[in-house]
Amino acid sequence: MDLLLRKSKVVREGERALSIRAQEERGRAWAEENSYRVRKVWKENLSAWSDVQRPKYDAAMDAVLNGEVPALWCYALDRFSRKGAEAVVPILGKARVIFDYERLDSMDERDRRWIIDRAENAREYSQRLSYNVRSTKNRQRNEGRWLARAPFGLVADPGTRKLSPDHTPYICLVGGKREITPWQVVVRIYEEIAGGMSARALSRAFNAEGIVSATGKSWTASSVRAILMHPVYEGWLTLTNAGRIPAHYINPDGDRVRCVTGDVLPQMIPADLAARARRLISGHQMLDASVRRPGRRYHPLTGLLRCAGCGHSVTYGGGSYECQFHSGGGKCDAPASVTRTGLERYVVEAWAARLDVADDEDEIMIAVSERWQALTRPEETQEIKDARAELKAAQAKLDKFMADDAADFYTGRSARYRIPHKNAAERRLDHAEARIRELTGDTRVDAGLVVNGHALKMWEAAAPGMRHDLLALAIDHVTVSKSPKPGGFKFNGDQRVTITWATPEPSADDYSEAA
Repeated sequence: MDLLLRKSKVVREGERALSIRAQEERGRAWAEENSYRVRKVWKENLSAWSDVQRPKYDAAMDAVLNGEVPALWCYALDRFSRKGAEAVVPILGKARVIFDYERLDSMDERDRRWIIDRAENAREYSQRLSYNVRSTKNRQRNEGRWLARAPFGLVADPGTRKLSPDHTPYICLVGGKREITPWQVVVRIYEEIAGGMSARALSRAFNAEGIVSATGKSWTASSVRAILMHPVYEGWLTLTNAGRIPAHYINPDGDRVRCVTGDVLPQMIPADLAARARRLISGHQMLDASVRRPGRRYHPLTGLLRCAGCGHSVTYGGGSYECQFHSGGGKCDAPASVTRTGLERYVVEAWAARLDVADDEDEIMIAVSERWQALTRPEETQEIKDARAELKAAQAKLDKFMADDAADFYTGRSARYRIPHKNAAERRLDHAEARIRELTGDTRVDAGLVVNGHALKMWEAAAPGMRHDLLALAIDHVTVSKSPKPGGFKFNGDQRVTITWATPEPSADDYSEAA
């Protein structure tokens, strides 16, 4: 015979529930007393409710129903299933299943009614227990209580289950002994990413400094991103779905709920800092390439070049522009390499010619006007950049909701969150569109004096850093292909260079039409 053993992973029945080991001992004793030999032991450490997959239970049932084994022993009916009569009717009179605690046998005609009654009792108990647990948890969530283990960088008050920053120091051994707190690590993640550092670079920095992650192991880009995307660090209560970014908990009134007290809220990550960091890491906002960083040399085409063979950057070195991926040891099927003078001369002449023939209504002149304003009035245009990035992020959030909705994500217990999440996504997009219209009502700057027939003269008179900025007014990127012949072949820009010209930034109306 086989033994089917089960105990819930989270023991809701209390400490009196029989352990897997104790169940096995009882099963083997029963087998010996009744002249059976135990063929296989099926062990489960999970719930028996209807929404749980139970592959070992299914295999045990197949074995006894198909005649592979003459009997199946189970400690008790509530260990067997919590689905009620539908779980036991298929075995009645067809396969022998022993329910030891109740002393019932599915092949005994006198036990049929008892088995069905006990199975239904187990189902009713489970439903009542599940309802009580859900009701209690919903009430606690509406009060802003954090019911799970506190996330990294936070601690939960044992009484109220409200969260607050974890200022408990631990030792960082690299670079000399020093103390650092988990909350300092969280704050640094948001500030560094918002400042332009990548998640990969930040994880390497943490590991080099001896700072351990939430699991006590090394940091990775994904562990940095997980903290960055979690709303709890702004003080919001969340629900976690497997494989998804934690979502805001929405109460019955359709509002988000705080999991921190009013006096702790100012210590949490500010909303604007969190939003900027998330936009940057998600690609909804780009850093200003014109910002000068110490120790970095700027050439006219720096940051504008791409390799046609692999799509990676083309950088300057040794008198030539070369595929960065190939020169760094990567595999590029057609690595670009071109002399600096030939490439710069071709791009600058093409840039000047394109601007000289453009009129005020040409799209490229609108883009140049926007970028000239960003170059000459950086303080004034940063708000517009942030607003456009927020508009893009808001549209992405609404698109995600629509994709989830189409995939039937908001079904079952998640159905109550469908309308609140939809309304929240639409409100965010409405606010972002309104902010764009407010900031860009009349912000276009006339760049005619900058490039009106004098682009080439201006470029020749400009300092090296300014030359790069002037080219970037009208050019998004320049793609360079590998020479068709080995060294010594004269550079032909028309054959090897493709210039992608600048286009105006999308407006709020553009996003509305796309939606």
